[in-house]
Amino acid sequence: MREALLVDFYELTMANGYFEAGKKDEVAMFDLYFRSVPDSGGYVICAGLEQVVHYLQNLRFDDNQIEYLRNKKLFSERFLCYLKEFRFTGDVDAVKEGSVVFPNEPLLTVTTTLIEAQLIETALLLYINHQSLIATKAQRIVRSAEGRSVFEFGTRRAHGSDAAVLGARAAYIGGVHGTSCALADIEYLVPAMGTMAHSWVQLFPTELEAFFQYAKTYPRSTTLLVDTYNVLQSGIPNAIKTVQAVLWPLGIKKAKIRIDSGDLAYLAMESRKLLDHAGCQDVQILVSNSLDETSIADLLRQGAPIDGFGVGERLITAKSDPVFGGVYKLVATVEEGKVIPKIKISENPDKIPTPGAKRWMRLYATDTKKAIADYLMDASEALDSSKPLTLFDPVHTWKQKTITHYTAKEMRVPIFRKGQLVYALPSLEEIRAFRQTELDSMWAEVLRLQNPHKYYVDLSLSLWTMKETMIQTHRFHTVEE
Repeated sequence: MREALLVDFYELTMANGYFEAGKKDEVAMFDLYFRSVPDSGGYVICAGLEQVVHYLQNLRFDDNQIEYLRNKKLFSERFLCYLKEFRFTGDVDAVKEGSVVFPNEPLLTVTTTLIEAQLIETALLLYINHQSLIATKAQRIVRSAEGRSVFEFGTRRAHGSDAAVLGARAAYIGGVHGTSCALADIEYLVPAMGTMAHSWVQLFPTELEAFFQYAKTYPRSTTLLVDTYNVLQSGIPNAIKTVQAVLWPLGIKKAKIRIDSGDLAYLAMESRKLLDHAGCQDVQILVSNSLDETSIADLLRQGAPIDGFGVGERLITAKSDPVFGGVYKLVATVEEGKVIPKIKISENPDKIPTPGAKRWMRLYATDTKKAIADYLMDASEALDSSKPLTLFDPVHTWKQKTITHYTAKEMRVPIFRKGQLVYALPSLEEIRAFRQTELDSMWAEVLRLQNPHKYYVDLSLSLWTMKETMIQTHRFHTVEE
């Protein structure tokens, strides 16, 4: 498995160091979470868990990888022998794919030996960071389209083949209707679709002949690219002739035209006039060309009669904010079954993780069924939703709110126990349906693209007190002489 060495090299040197220090059997707990939402948005769509599962199930070091490490002359033979028999044997709890999540929530917690927990860090971050980034960007774009179709067209601009295929998967989770990537259809059942390139039109004697031939070949899925020469003087008139001469005699009225350049709003408006005047009201207008949520929203504000969007590079690379800042931090060790909270102190308060084993609850109003806030508790705490609960801002603690008439849902589920998968992976369609359920439970103010309402992630008083006590204790810690 090539992914066995999908690590930052320090993970290997640390693992060898743990082994040589006699710590290979010590147990630790790591949380994977993120600190801020891309594009200053209000929420994130979590994705990538399926790839984490497959990675952990198949994680092995082969002879070539062991020999590579041996040639580095850094690692003991005892450690290399340990890697030959390496298997993931730990516990994983995680939020379901498609979940709506917020900063500083433990999307995934690993509890296992120090070496195992350290060696899987990079791969887990890679899978969750990448797909959560693209799924979130896709949802922003889909939301801006206000119910119109959105297709992911970014394969050729993705940062490598894995980014293209997994990006298409993540974009589908985020809400796009299909992809241009055939491999994503084969591997993940993301519906693939395509039209034509300008070269198709150029290689025929005339644009009209090119359109006629395409419509004859694909009469029930005709999409004509109309901007090879001139949209309004050539492309649309020839598209109309094609629909009337080729499709109408077959009893087919539905078709599409695509505009890939120029002033998309103006061209769409004028094209719609020409199509409707010719009786082609059932012909839809698709547009593409470096689109994102901002440009799509602007087109619709102008009243452009567009039925669908092809979105490429700015989706598959999340161009406007291309880094998802997920981190993986030690929050506890486990000694003889007892959880010992650990904390990292930083001059930047946002970089101080919440220590210890935690439960993560989402609180919903019983009348509206909308989410009120998320609530992190110590794992040993219980929540009685029949009693009032006082929430407070973990930073600005004077901001408080007491809620009643609410229900609580555990946000994470067991994925692995002692290295064995205990979770049934859902289909991609099930993930999409779950994502929509999650979005439906959020207030519109949280979901808006610009200046979203802040959704609160609160700590229980017990958990907050433990964190603050540890901060103060470690902040003034001095080295003994």
